[in-house]
Amino acid sequence: MILATICCRGGSKGVPNKNIKLLNGHPLIHHTIKQALASNLIDELIVSTDSEEIAEIAKDAGAKVPFLRPSDLASDTSSKWPVFVHALEFFEKTEGKEVKYLVDLDVTVPLKTPEDIDGCIQMALDHSDVEVVITGYEPERNPYFNMMEVRTDGLAEIVKKSSKPIVRRQDAPEVYSLSPAAFVIKKSALYHYPHWSTAPCMIYPMPRERAIDIDSELDFELIEFLINRKK
Repeated sequence: MILATICCRGGSKGVPNKNIKLLNGHPLIHHTIKQALASNLIDELIVSTDSEEIAEIAKDAGAKVPFLRPSDLASDTSSKWPVFVHALEFFEKTEGKEVKYLVDLDVTVPLKTPEDIDGCIQMALDHSDVEVVITGYEPERNPYFNMMEVRTDGLAEIVKKSSKPIVRRQDAPEVYSLSPAAFVIKKSALYHYPHWSTAPCMIYPMPRERAIDIDSELDFELIEFLINRKK
């Protein structure tokens, strides 16, 4: 049983009403709902939100919104981990179905595809010893090669030191920037680990242009540009 969640609060500081801001003529959340419904591996999809407006928009797009999220799980400082547990337990109790994997899909990555989602899920299914699979993309900077950290004494040094200096980017260890396009979490991990980063984890690579995460108005404009260019 694979349960997908779309978790989005009503408030947003970087981009006001970001989750329902129109992108290509449709509320942002519509894009992720459409992608989730087109997945071949997701069994059920629910939206967790504290906003009645978002809930109605999500329902119009075909998603189930079985509850409004409690206020203590909807603040600026709320971690998503207990939000996942709340959604999963509510679903299991009301639907009478036992979930094996939870797949969280962030609405701020609207260019992901159903294939990206299913690829991430399949990686989790193919590696039973892995508790979490996260989408990621190859970054333009590598902490072993061209990322610096400023120490308390004011001097800077390479973030990740190797036994000998790396003079070519191609020789640096493979690293990824995380994208919240899809987080596939084994149910047991939600109760055995305090945070996804402490669980056995794998990265599912996806193209950078589909992994862009909206965090500002500029990001919004960039994604609109990419959509129009594709047209």
